[in-house]
Amino acid sequence: ECIWTDWIDVSYPDGSDRNSGDYETFENIKNQNPSWECGRVENISCRAEKFPDIPIENLGQNVKCDVDTGLICNNKDQPIGGIIPMPVCLNYQISVCCVPNIPECISISTTSTTMAPPSSAISTVSPTPVSTTSPTSMPSETPTSTTTTTKPTSSTTGTTPV
Repeated sequence: ECIWTDWIDVSYPDGSDRNSGDYETFENIKNQNPSWECGRVENISCRAEKFPDIPIENLGQNVKCDVDTGLICNNKDQPIGGIIPMPVCLNYQISVCCVPNIPECISISTTSTTMAPPSSAISTVSPTPVSTTSPTSMPSETPTSTTTTTKPTSSTTGTTPV
C-alpha cells in the first residue's frame, strides 16, 4: 500500500536565468532531506504553488511530471505567454504516493491500494471535463432538444418524437 506525502517544494526557479528552472526531482529531495525515503513511487501529483487548483496541463508550460524522476521544468522550454507573461517556470510542488522501503512492501503483488493525495488538487490524474451544448434544429412541429455532456471530445444531441 502506498502512502501520500505532504506537498514537497525543494526548488525555486530563478526567473533571471534561462538555464534555471524548477526541479522537484527525487534526487534533489533526497539531497535536501537525507532522511527522506521512498521505496518505490507508485503515483505522483504535481501542481503550481500559486495555481493549486488548475491542472498543470492547463497552465501553458512545458513541464515533465512522472513517477520515475519527479518534476522537471526548464525556463528555456517555456513559451512566451501562458498563465504568466514571462517565459520562466512557475514554482511547482509535488506529492508522491510511496511504497515504504521495507521488505514486506517491496515484494511484487497483483493488487494495489492507493489513498488520495493530501489535497483535492490532483492535476495529473484526470483531465478537466469540458461542457458543450449542442442545439438541434428541427421542423416547427418537433421540439428542439439540447443535451449537455462533460465528455471533452464529443457532444450528444437527441430529439423526442411528438
